[in-house]
Amino acid sequence: MGYRVVEGSVVGVHFGYLAYVILGGFLVWRWPRAIWPHLLAVGWAAVIVAFPLTCPLTWAQDWARRRVGEPPLTKGFIDRYVEGVIYPARLTWLMQILVGVVVLGSWAGAWWWRRNRRDTGPKSTESSHRAATV
Repeated sequence: MGYRVVEGSVVGVHFGYLAYVILGGFLVWRWPRAIWPHLLAVGWAAVIVAFPLTCPLTWAQDWARRRVGEPPLTKGFIDRYVEGVIYPARLTWLMQILVGVVVLGSWAGAWWWRRNRRDTGPKSTESSHRAATV
């Protein structure tokens, strides 16, 4: 029973990680320092997609499955739970591009928002006092 909870928890954490990779860049709009953990998460996701590595979360899920007598996963997490379930497998390339656009768009939006926020900030009290007395 306990290992099934572990397996289910790992699946939940995996979905949370994917959501963070896709949408975490929007946290940077509010908290600029959040860019660093998000860069790491996106970088790791890109490495996992580009190279035949086993994600530690997939390894943990396989470990829990073996403990309850189930066979290990024959596919990775995305291949099993996302691709063909949330979107058709033939559109994987399109989804990868879309995720990249969302991530880069969130970073570009954060940069733009921060830049404009600094430019439209309150004027110094000295210059506004000088303008009022002239």
